[in-house]
Amino acid sequence: MQTITFIGNGNMGLSIAKGLKGKYNIEVVGRNMNKLDAFEKALDAHVDKYLLDDFDMTDKTVLLCVKPNNVEEVGKKLSGKARVLFSVLAGTTVEKLKQNIKSKAVVRAMPNLAASVGASMTTLTGDHRYQKEASELLGAVGQTLWLNSEKEIDIATALAGSGPAYLALIAEALADGAVKQGLKREDAMATMRGLFAGFGTLIQEVHPSLLKDAVMSPGGTTAAGYGALEAGNVRAACMDAVEKAYKRATEL
Repeated sequence: MQTITFIGNGNMGLSIAKGLKGKYNIEVVGRNMNKLDAFEKALDAHVDKYLLDDFDMTDKTVLLCVKPNNVEEVGKKLSGKARVLFSVLAGTTVEKLKQNIKSKAVVRAMPNLAASVGASMTTLTGDHRYQKEASELLGAVGQTLWLNSEKEIDIATALAGSGPAYLALIAEALADGAVKQGLKREDAMATMRGLFAGFGTLIQEVHPSLLKDAVMSPGGTTAAGYGALEAGNVRAACMDAVEKAYKRATEL
């Protein structure tokens, strides 16, 4: 099996590694061996572990999973030149990556936490020679979409990369609303989870506006609730969230 070298051992790296285990050999590089041991335990699979200082990445296939503001510091500690660098750093341009991490090629990727269950929506851009390899690698943890520019991947980061947090807020709020009206917490959570599971399947096939129209009867319960959401500017808030996240991605 091909070996993937993870540089960074945080939540995103672990989520991707969970999706890749069994399909690739995994090695992980970090600052602290105790944290690397914890990464291996959480992954529940053997990984080769290395400390960051002077790690030789010559001809390795590297998946960079550090914080965007740490890329310069990390780059100074590495030696050698990678075969290809796949970066999941939000807002970090190909040019900045090339300036700090030595690699023959660079591809930006933006997965989300659903990678840990093989259901990420990962957007990609960068060196077109590695488009197929990037799609196969990140395709092991869900769907992929190759985009033509870095601006597009920054926008997609604001949608798919940050999206799980937005949906988690909505999910929690809906469950809280049911509890407020008298439903038991465990029943509200079970109902909400079933809602999202079913909706996730439907949205793959049906346009959102058609789903809305299908469930909204004139003068019915859905129309009343939907009106409350529109009155609360939920639509505008969602659009603003994507805008703010995109602008933040360009600042990193």
